[in-house]
Amino acid sequence: MTILLSVTGFDPSRWWQALHEAAPDRNIVVDPADAGNEPIDYAVVWKQPPGLLATLPDLKAIISLGAGVDHILADRELPQVPIVRIVADDLKERMSEYVVWRVLDHFRRGRAYRQQQSQKIWHERMQPAAREITVGIMGLGVLGIDAAAKLKVLGFDVVGWSRREKSVEGVRSFAGEAELSAFLGASDILVVLLPLTADTRGIVGKDLLSRMKRETPLGGPVLINAGRGGLQDEAAILDALDADLLMEASLDVFTVEPLPPESRLWSHPKVFVTPHAAALSDPDALAPIIMRQIAAHERGEALDNVVDRKTGY
Repeated sequence: MTILLSVTGFDPSRWWQALHEAAPDRNIVVDPADAGNEPIDYAVVWKQPPGLLATLPDLKAIISLGAGVDHILADRELPQVPIVRIVADDLKERMSEYVVWRVLDHFRRGRAYRQQQSQKIWHERMQPAAREITVGIMGLGVLGIDAAAKLKVLGFDVVGWSRREKSVEGVRSFAGEAELSAFLGASDILVVLLPLTADTRGIVGKDLLSRMKRETPLGGPVLINAGRGGLQDEAAILDALDADLLMEASLDVFTVEPLPPESRLWSHPKVFVTPHAAALSDPDALAPIIMRQIAAHERGEALDNVVDRKTGY
């Protein structure tokens, strides 16, 4: 059995090594030509070249190297085989770490105190308690639910929004367009963890930002996007920041990555930028999960976390 590892944007050698160590008996190639006459049964991918997978007639499944699959679905020539997304404790924990870090930094006045330090100003600012702050999470999937649980432990009130109605213990849930305004009106800090689909593309735009809470215990609403860059309209976010409709923003993902040097987001005083680093896929943690999935499928077992192509997740 041969497995294709196809990635763009980074060196695949760490992934190849981790996959090989997880299953030394499997033949893993980074170029279909390296398979020779052997059929390629599985493709493990991140932003594979468009049209490549359609050239593999024996393909049984496509496996994403991350939690998202929009980079796979962007290929208009995908073969009709299952697409699998990664669900792993490592990814979940890393994302929750990022969300908690950014929520706490905004909540505890990180930007203001960094400015004061640069000017050698000693000034204690009024600080609300965590129980006075409502964090709204857009996207109550595996990542959103775990982040909500960790924020609840810290004392924050947490509400959630998803396309379809969901029940999450300890979280007030809203669903669909009919309840989006009520959700936004309840959120002091908005955390976006939605998948990128046809329905969610550009959702964080002028209309949504105009419906966010105007007054909060922090002085204004805060935006955190660690989902996908395609979810946001960056010009609308900048306009909202300039007009004080948004107090601050933490952005980990962007419509063009790497973020172009000329983007105003780099230097805007109210924006905290990270380079799509919220939940890095660790080969050593995820390769064994991928290879166990493949081994189970070879035994005739069903694949876990298969993507619905219609919904995009």
